[in-house]
Amino acid sequence: MLRPGAIANAAGSACPRSDGREPTAILLHHQRGEIMNRREFLGSSLTAGAVLAAGTHSLGAAQATTAQQSTPATASLKKLPIGVFNPPFRKLSLDEMLDLYVSMGIEAAEIGAPGYTGTPQCPAPDLIADPAKAKAWKKKFDDRGIPIMTLTCHANPLYPDTVKGPKFAQQFKDAIQLAGMLEIPTVCGFSGCPASSATEITPAWVVYNWPPEHAATLKWQWEERVIPYWKDIAQFASDHGVKRIALEMHPNMVVYNARTLMRLRDAVGDVIGANCDLSHMFWQGCDAVELIRYLGKQGAMYHAHMKDTAFFPQNVDRFGVLNFGLTTDKEASECFRTVGYGHGASEWKDVMAAYMEIGYDGMISIENEDALLSGEEGVRRGLTLLKNVREELLAGHTNPGEHVSA
Repeated sequence: MLRPGAIANAAGSACPRSDGREPTAILLHHQRGEIMNRREFLGSSLTAGAVLAAGTHSLGAAQATTAQQSTPATASLKKLPIGVFNPPFRKLSLDEMLDLYVSMGIEAAEIGAPGYTGTPQCPAPDLIADPAKAKAWKKKFDDRGIPIMTLTCHANPLYPDTVKGPKFAQQFKDAIQLAGMLEIPTVCGFSGCPASSATEITPAWVVYNWPPEHAATLKWQWEERVIPYWKDIAQFASDHGVKRIALEMHPNMVVYNARTLMRLRDAVGDVIGANCDLSHMFWQGCDAVELIRYLGKQGAMYHAHMKDTAFFPQNVDRFGVLNFGLTTDKEASECFRTVGYGHGASEWKDVMAAYMEIGYDGMISIENEDALLSGEEGVRRGLTLLKNVREELLAGHTNPGEHVSA
C-alpha cells in the first residue's frame, strides 16, 4: 500500500519524492529485506495505471501481461455497480443529469437530499408530501437503468444551536422518510458533533481524553447527546422501513474512524454501519484494505465513497498529517483529489478486490471534491479507473502481493 511519500498520478504511477528519497512502496520492500528492482515495481504497481493512460481498449493487453501472476477467482466475485454522488451536477436539471449519466455509463446513483450536500434534483419535502410525485421521480432513474441505491444527507444533527440543530435533525429525518417511501436501501449521513456541555452552543470535537476535562467532555457527549439521539433515530428509521444508516467516518464528527463507529453501533444496533470514504481514512493513516476487511467482518460496511487523498511529503515531514488543506494551500500536508490522483490504480484495484471479497452489496460511489478538476471531468477520470480495475478483477487478474490472500 502506498503511504504518504509516494504520490500517484492519474495513470497510477508513483512519482519520485521531491526531496530525492525513494517512493514509500519501494522503501517498504527494503525494510522487509526484499529486493525490488524498477521493472518489478512498475509491473506490480502500474499495470492498471497503464491501462488508464492508454484507454479502456488496452485492457486486454494489460491482462495478458499480468496473466502469469494472476489467480483466476471469478466465481465468487460480484460485479459491484459503479455510480456517482450527484453534487457536482447540481446545476443541471434532473433530466439533464440523468441523460449525462447514461452517456457516461454511470450504473447507480447516490443522491444528495437536504443538508450540506443537498441538491436541487432531490426536493425531499415536496416528494414526501406527494407520494405519486415521489414515485414518478424515482421512475426517471429506473427507466434509464440507474437505480437510486443511496440517499445522503450530510448534516450535523447534534448541532447545539437551538435553530441549526433542529433544522439539521429534521433534514436527516426527511432523508430517512423519503428513502423508506421509495424503498431506497441506504441512507448516508454524519454522526454529528455536539457541544462540550449543555450550556455551550458551538460543536466541540474531542478525540483524546487528556487533560481530564476532555475525558469528562467525551463522556458527557456520548452519554447525554450522541447515544440518546441515535437510539431515537434508529427507531425512526425502523418505523419507516430503513434498515441501513451509513455514517461517514469524518473528522470533526464524533464518529471519525472505525473504532468510534463500532462504539456507536454497539450502543444503538446494527442499523448503524459505515460509509467508508477512504479519503478521510488515508490521511488518518489507515490501510484501506485492512479497514474494509475489518468493517466487513463486523457486518458494518453499508456504503463506499470513492475519493482520493494526495500527500505532499515535504509538508508531511514538517507538519504531520493533521495539517489537512486545500490544493491552494501551499503548506498543506494533503488534500482531496479524484480517484487515482493520490493513490495509484494498483491500490484502487486492491480496494475494489477487498469490497468484492467481503461480499459488499452496495454501490461504489464516486464523490468528486477535487478542486483542480471540474466535477464532470473528475467523475469521468475516476469512473474510467474504477471500471478498468473492476474488469481486471472479474477476469481473474488480481494484484500480486500480500493483499491477495490475506
